[in-house]
Amino acid sequence: MIKYKLICKNCNLSFDSWFASNKEFEKLKRKNFLNCHNCNSIKVEKTLMAPKLINMNKKDKLERKNLKVLEINKKIKEYKNFIKSNFDYVGENFAYEARSIHYNNKKTKKGIYGTASPSDIKELKEEGINTEIIPWIEDKNN
Repeated sequence: MIKYKLICKNCNLSFDSWFASNKEFEKLKRKNFLNCHNCNSIKVEKTLMAPKLINMNKKDKLERKNLKVLEINKKIKEYKNFIKSNFDYVGENFAYEARSIHYNNKKTKKGIYGTASPSDIKELKEEGINTEIIPWIEDKNN
């Protein structure tokens, strides 16, 4: 999509309009489908336009990136707090507990969370046991 500033040569009205491409603008112009919405004249032309450029210096880019990182970290901490409040921590026994629940139909009121190696996670998934890897940010007491 491209936006052009147009001017009516009949009444001097200036207005903006969007087109799929420059070719599309030219096609509509050639077929007399472009007209002024003020006086209905077909004497509509493109005017000189300057592209809108956003110039961000390195400091602004770094600041924006840092804000994104802080936003992501905040969301991860929210997930972490939700998991700690609603799931049982099983520590290093995660793979064992997950298999126990899956194969022994061991009913639990809450889901579980803990740590497992990448190979344990792969094996669990191959066995049809649904697991998810969640990024975990440790609390810093500074």
